[in-house]
Amino acid sequence: MVDGCPAGLPLDEDAVQKELDRRKPGQSAISTQRQEEDRVEILSGTFEGTTTGTPISMMIRNKDAKSGAYDDLKDKPRPGHADYTYHARYGIRDHRGGGRSSGRETAGRVAAGAIAKKFLAQNGINLAGYVVELGSVVAKVPSEDLSSSSSLFRLKEMTEANPVRCPDPIAAERMVASLDRARKEGDSLGGAAEILAVGVPPGLGEPVFDKLDADLAKALMSVGAVKAVEIGVGTRCARMRGREMNDPLLPARCDHISSSSHPDPIPPDFSGAQPGEKGVQFETNNAGGILGGISTGAPILCRISVKPTPSISAPQKTVDLSTGAETTIEIKGRHDPSIPPRIVPVAESMVALVLADHLLRFRAARV
Repeated sequence: MVDGCPAGLPLDEDAVQKELDRRKPGQSAISTQRQEEDRVEILSGTFEGTTTGTPISMMIRNKDAKSGAYDDLKDKPRPGHADYTYHARYGIRDHRGGGRSSGRETAGRVAAGAIAKKFLAQNGINLAGYVVELGSVVAKVPSEDLSSSSSLFRLKEMTEANPVRCPDPIAAERMVASLDRARKEGDSLGGAAEILAVGVPPGLGEPVFDKLDADLAKALMSVGAVKAVEIGVGTRCARMRGREMNDPLLPARCDHISSSSHPDPIPPDFSGAQPGEKGVQFETNNAGGILGGISTGAPILCRISVKPTPSISAPQKTVDLSTGAETTIEIKGRHDPSIPPRIVPVAESMVALVLADHLLRFRAARV
């Protein structure tokens, strides 16, 4: 259920399905072999292919569930999973898989994010996510300027060209090989992904409680496997000096930025200045496009660290909650050997939802 979407946005099931197809399981040998169509049905909130301003209800049916694979886990919490904490919180737990701590929950996030992406694209904002680390393999992201939608789209093409969604083809091959080794050993790999948003105008965000970077961090950390979020240079700022960290401001004319000849024109009401007024641009982007909780107009860059898939087939220690005795489990079922490749569209969706909310707020910030 998506609430708050403005009326008049063109939307049909194909637009949502395109994003769900990027997330769905069973797409390659390195993902879970569960087969789900993930077909979306829009039940309300649109009329003749356009949003009406009322809540948008969507449904995605589970068709390839094998709950029996979880029977042995009824009283045995899986290490690294939320089984024990759910039991501690509620005193009861549905052990059959597909619950709120399952990767299956992210299908709804991607469906909602597809709507946010449509809204953002209409306002000149586009996003791309990609894997930069998997296990011990670190990718080299193309060093070309990524501040325009055209360069962003090229990056997306490179990313979607391989099953690990890595824009570095050489690193992608090494990642696939590492995943294959981990799977054969009954293990899994963690990694990291980046989400880049270009075309974001200056002025989005709130100065204190709803800072743009704080809301982005909260949204990304709400995805189950994410254990850390960085904006811009992130933790590297702790090892930098002020002269290194600070992004120098350069003069820029708003009428140049907003001209029709520019590949990414900024709508005048979102530009932070009117045509003919003086504007600024930044020589570097260590801040990741956000200062004081408010967007600078530079590309927004988020990085997430993703833990290894907790459901692995190698033997692991746990406790049988029915007896209190120590025991060992070997998890069965169909699980991803690594989460980052499939978390990319999920993380993009969370960033898109936050940016869409703040773009709507920005419209009400000035007379």
